[in-house]
Amino acid sequence: MQDLETFDSNTLKPLLEALLLVSDDSVPATELARATGAAPGEVAQALAELSAEYSDANRGFQLREVAGGWRLFTHPAYHDQVADYVLSWDPHKLSQAALETLAVIAYHQPVTREGVRAIRGVNSDGVIASLREKGLVREMGHEADRGQAVLFGTTRRFLEHFGLKSLRELPPLEDFAPDEESKAFIRERLSGRQMESTLEEVSDDIDDERELMGDDFEDDVSGADGSSLNDSANEAQVEATGEADE
Repeated sequence: MQDLETFDSNTLKPLLEALLLVSDDSVPATELARATGAAPGEVAQALAELSAEYSDANRGFQLREVAGGWRLFTHPAYHDQVADYVLSWDPHKLSQAALETLAVIAYHQPVTREGVRAIRGVNSDGVIASLREKGLVREMGHEADRGQAVLFGTTRRFLEHFGLKSLRELPPLEDFAPDEESKAFIRERLSGRQMESTLEEVSDDIDDERELMGDDFEDDVSGADGSSLNDSANEAQVEATGEADE
């Protein structure tokens, strides 16, 4: 086994900084160890020291451990100025609808399209597709024995984008509620108790549209396999009922 080279800390730290500056994603200490040829323990110690040094010096950037790796971030104190600057040239900034949909998926994952629609009250298929293109949302599988509806969840890029080590660091949604009534509403939504009634409303809306449009509605909503949106709504209603019973 080849011996790992022992670097002086004054040499290793600048090298780590250079590697982190050209990395788009968070980088595990083990990967940085392979890139530098240093021992993983030395790299981990150097990263922790760099993080502390930046913090003590109150630099405009920070080195933080997120999503199983290390990444450089701008200092939170300059969030507003940096956000204004970035959004002035970023053509892919998240819309209000995208932020709402992303929040639903993050706090209720794994969740189906119908689950997202039940909570937001509007069709979110296009928004979900956009979030997938941005790498913030991914398919996590399919519901077993419930129509095989696709389940969606967040990605590692989502954690990095919002500076989180894991989903456990998501702040409680109740913290953003303006009053106790709103807090109770959020708790009910996330527990699934209100999902069934909302999905029933979705199914009723589809039935109303069918009556108004007649045969044209069937042509519009039927898929290649002959399934319909109403079938999906019914399957999602069964799904929500099972979650509430649990």
